Amino acid sequence: MSVVPSPLTHERLETATERHQIGQRGRRRLGQVTAYLLLILGGIVMMVPFVWLVSSSLKSPEDIFLMPPQWIPAHPRWSNYEEVMSKLPFLTYLKNTLIIAFGALAGQLLTSTVCAFSFARLRWPGRDPIFAVLLATIMVPYTVTLIPTFILFKHFGWLDTFLPLIVPYWFGGGPFYVFLLRQFFRTIPMELDESARLDGASSWRIFSEIVLPLSKPAIAVVAVFGFLSHWNDFFGPLVYLNSPGHRTLALGLAALQGLAWGRDMTHLVMAVSVIMVAPIIVLFFFAQRTFIEGIVLTGIKG
Repeated sequence: MSVVPSPLTHERLETATERHQIGQRGRRRLGQVTAYLLLILGGIVMMVPFVWLVSSSLKSPEDIFLMPPQWIPAHPRWSNYEEVMSKLPFLTYLKNTLIIAFGALAGQLLTSTVCAFSFARLRWPGRDPIFAVLLATIMVPYTVTLIPTFILFKHFGWLDTFLPLIVPYWFGGGPFYVFLLRQFFRTIPMELDESARLDGASSWRIFSEIVLPLSKPAIAVVAVFGFLSHWNDFFGPLVYLNSPGHRTLALGLAALQGLAWGRDMTHLVMAVSVIMVAPIIVLFFFAQRTFIEGIVLTGIKG
């Protein structure tokens, strides 16, 4: 014998369900608000050093060390940047840095994409063992290979030139970037390759016309990471470049810090630091969507 619920029971059930749904929505909104507040707080904390850097670059030497700190200069000194230009051959350092960064980055993007395509989309004997050896090289410290490569470049006559900082990146592009791109290339359906081969497409055409256009987020990640590493590189230019006319911005900043030792030149060091950081921030600002998309999608498929 079945019991037919009364209308009052139906109303109570509907009321309880509505209360439950309202409670769920309230908890969800509370969680979202909490997450946004934490992100905003974290963003403010991360921005404090940069704001202090910019503020200090517009101050006089005496104002930098005032207590309590003065976050907004009462009289901004834009002449600090002009003074930096007069004390350092800034345009020469900038030109050298751009030559090295873009020369190495071009080779890095070309060779790392080709290697990653070979490991991800082609079948050839010894592919997986060779890829394992490639990953193992990530664990080798840079300092272990420094002396052998230095002797090699010395025999080539490349010391005090940009070649040691550019040419090696035209041979593979780096194991980390090959791994990153390989993981992304494996997320692209293999059916696209098979269909293209049935139409008579070669491996190079599949690589250039199918895989690369679909891999813009991952390539953007490699481009941003590669540019940052070359732009900020200090140790490589320090080892291989000797002439003052071949210095990069990183070496120029270190030289200015040496001049500032015991002198009131902290404001100039801050100004050069702002100049070095500004292109990186602009690059990330314009490429952040593609960059984040590439980071998210790269590790989807093992």
